[in-house]
Order: sequence, then structure tokens, then C-alpha cells
Amino acid sequence: MVIDSRFILEEHDGRLQLRATQRPTYGAVFADWTSAELQRRIAGGRKQALARAVGLRQESLPTVLDATAGLGRDGFTLAALGLCVTLAERNPVVAALLRDARRRAFEIATLRETVERIEIVEMDTQMLAAGIRHWDTVYLDPMYPDDGKSALPAKEMQILRDLTGGDADADALLPAALTLARKRVVVKRPLKAPPLAAREPTMSLRTTQLRFDVYIVSTCSQ
Repeated sequence: MVIDSRFILEEHDGRLQLRATQRPTYGAVFADWTSAELQRRIAGGRKQALARAVGLRQESLPTVLDATAGLGRDGFTLAALGLCVTLAERNPVVAALLRDARRRAFEIATLRETVERIEIVEMDTQMLAAGIRHWDTVYLDPMYPDDGKSALPAKEMQILRDLTGGDADADALLPAALTLARKRVVVKRPLKAPPLAAREPTMSLRTTQLRFDVYIVSTCSQ
């Protein structure tokens, strides 16, 4: 299916994939929850920074809304660690890639239990905030439009940025997320990036490449 003059959404080797006609050497983009790389991330277990940031504890299994789901890797990792996860994606093409990844993963017996903990909704955080549903943790990993100043992102990210235009409204996501979270909002950020919406987090968990800014809802005005 030709989306417009720049993109083609097609079936290939039993999966749904996106090709960017303006970037013919980049290869196709697809959501894959069965890769060895993702399995290595899952093997990091509950002690990894992502799991600790969202509030996963031995005695606590918070429900999670991944409000900027993208290709669903972080959300699938959390589901594999035992959490019930809602993946929200506002771009219909990316949402279609997510649904295809869920379908293919469900066909693998060892992944079926994890997949059953994942729900996919095609809407943005602002639309979700207009409803009455809440989650223990809301997770944000916003993508920004290319400002021409930072190093080029991975080819996959460049294609997704071309498709979606990036999350130009990223700062507006935080207050919306705070209305949806019962306990905390977690924002994934580059190490040197300022906090989202210039709002200092309650605490941050850092890795060698990025950080997770945590906003405890009880201390945040909503």
C-alpha cells in the first residue's frame, strides 16, 4: 500500500514493513519483538534501570501506559518482566506495525503469555487524558523533530521521524501524562537533555547512555 509518494507499507516475508522511497538504501522498518537483541534486554531482568524506573518491585507489578510506543521494544520488555502494558501510538502506520508485531509474537508459544499482557490503542496521550482510565505508571519516550544540530540518528529513527514529523508537542505530553498516572510518570531522556517541559523530576536513574526522569504523582500538581 502506497501511503504517499514517500512511503510504502507492504507485506514481506510474512511481516508488515515500511519502506521510505526517498531513502532507498536504508532498508525497511518493521516492529520485531522476537529479536535476539530484545531478548538480551529482557534478560537484564527487574534490576535494569527501565524496570526500576517504572516502579517494578518484587511485591509490586504496576500497570503501565507506554504513551509514545513507537515500535514497542520498551513496552514488550516490561510485559516480558510481568507487567500489563498498554501501548499507545497516534500514527496509524506505526500502530499497524505494532499490531503486526503482536500477531507474529503471539504465534510463538514461548512469547504468548507475554503478548497477552499487551494492549495496543491507536490514539495519542491527549486523547487518552480526555477519558477516565488510569494506569499506575505512564512512560514517555518522546521523539523530537530534527533540529539540524545533533548527530544523525539511526536509519530506522530517521525514517520514523520522516513519517511522523517527530513529537513536536513533546513538552505537552508531561502534564497530560500526570493526569493519567496514579503513581508516577517516567520520561526517557538523553543524558545531557534538559528535563521535559523544563520540569525537574522527583529523581533520575542514569545509565551510560541515557536517563529515566521519574515524577512521583503525589508530589506533582496535576
